[in-house]
Amino acid sequence: MNSLKSYFLGSTAGLAFLSTVLLVAIPSNPAQARSLHDEGGCSEPDVCSKTQAERQAQGRQGYAPLAAPSWADTYVQGWSEKQVQALTFPYFKAATTKPVFTLYDALGRPDNLKIGGSFRSRIEGINNQFRPAPAPQDDVLLALRTNIYAEYDTGHKIKIGGEVFDSRGYLQKPNSTASTTEVNALELTQAYLKFDLSEQTGNGSNSSLTTGRFTKDVGSRRLMARNDYRNTINAFTGASFDWQGANKDQMTVFWTMPHNRLPNDVPGILDNAIVLDEENLDLQFYGSSYTFANVFGGTLELYGYGLYEDDTGSGLRSLQTRNRRLFTPGFRLWKAPRPAQWDWEVETTYQTGRARETAAITDRRDLHVSAYFFHTQAGYTFNTAWLPRVSFQYDQASGDSANPATFTRFDTLFGARRWEYGPTSLYGAVQRSNLISPGIRLEVTPSPIWDAFVTYRPLFLADATDSFATTGVRDRTGRSGNFAGQQIETRLRYWLIPDAWLMDTGVTYLIKGKFLQTAPNAPATADTFYGYLQTSFFF
Repeated sequence: MNSLKSYFLGSTAGLAFLSTVLLVAIPSNPAQARSLHDEGGCSEPDVCSKTQAERQAQGRQGYAPLAAPSWADTYVQGWSEKQVQALTFPYFKAATTKPVFTLYDALGRPDNLKIGGSFRSRIEGINNQFRPAPAPQDDVLLALRTNIYAEYDTGHKIKIGGEVFDSRGYLQKPNSTASTTEVNALELTQAYLKFDLSEQTGNGSNSSLTTGRFTKDVGSRRLMARNDYRNTINAFTGASFDWQGANKDQMTVFWTMPHNRLPNDVPGILDNAIVLDEENLDLQFYGSSYTFANVFGGTLELYGYGLYEDDTGSGLRSLQTRNRRLFTPGFRLWKAPRPAQWDWEVETTYQTGRARETAAITDRRDLHVSAYFFHTQAGYTFNTAWLPRVSFQYDQASGDSANPATFTRFDTLFGARRWEYGPTSLYGAVQRSNLISPGIRLEVTPSPIWDAFVTYRPLFLADATDSFATTGVRDRTGRSGNFAGQQIETRLRYWLIPDAWLMDTGVTYLIKGKFLQTAPNAPATADTFYGYLQTSFFF
């Protein structure tokens, strides 16, 4: 076992070389792209145009422009291939509604039933940890994730759905940073009733009410998301009303109790113990979002989210919290990427309410919350063979200031971050907290079967006295400055078997700046290197 760890950690740098070789060696392969069309892998005529430029020109307004949803979400919502491809830009298909090898076919294609799943395995390693002790200097993790989803249509405007997730981790060290974000064995993540209310809302609209356990993406996914790269996912118990008008406007209103993933103790995580997740009224998340189509040449979203949190008793199984009472309003205006056009996005979020500085049982002081997050980006897609897209980004999230009466560190709630800030899991250095970071990104998508990108980001602290993002490194005096370092990331995805077996590999290099080198609790390690190799099989 130790020899396997040493081999992987000693050769993770080879993943960078592997990614480069694959990027150069894999052709754009238009013949294989055509075969997907000919074999029915792309069944919508207005998406499966004869030329790649025509395919890319199809509209994506009204859909999240930053990341495709998981395959199970496309399946549960009954999306067509057209919608899946509209959610994925450029034309690379990171998800599918039609796996080549299907559990549905194996069961004899039963009427009124959708069923399927996926199996994902990822080996990852980190060298020269940026987190303080007791985090290990080097670590490795084999992350395995299996999910099976089923939904039955009763024929009476009611659907019954459920999904089981099995997320496990192996090979990590006893003091690994792997936690409930990596391990949640055999969990009933979804168990819901979905009521079709389209007739009630009328005027050509589509609407539904979902009750029970469910997962959910809302808006940009920065504040509420079904995680993709992370080995476990956010899940909620409650109710959600979703509506889409004939003019493509959309609305979501929800009230939920977020799940507390269990086990949350080190022995249970290392043993992949099976413990049912819990939800209760001590943690509530609710809000609404309204999206206006065709505003200022793009799409406008207005939203507001509330979070109520309280300690769960004082016994051995109690959970101490920061007693957050947060209200998070914001807006987002964006135009989706298209060939030979500029695209752009602006999102601004403010956070107010009450919270305590720590979750310690002795911390009883409620502080006024005043925090913010701001994101903007602009990109251009060149209408050439590989559809290269260059984008410029800027992110700023407040950190906690030295004012003892106010808490100013932004809370990203239940959002995802991998697509913007790099891999999470054993890495996950960057988050929407105490961050100032411009960035530049280059993406290429030669065909539906593979894509790649490279991103560069300098990293700064918004407040020099607070800990940087999720690193845990802090200098309360501010003497270590506000330059955390530079992050370089690259990723390659390739369909080994289209619509069945997907490979994903990437590397991230964190060049430590003065803050991560000289802060009082910064580990005395060199620059951080992280690499992973992942495959996903859909069935």
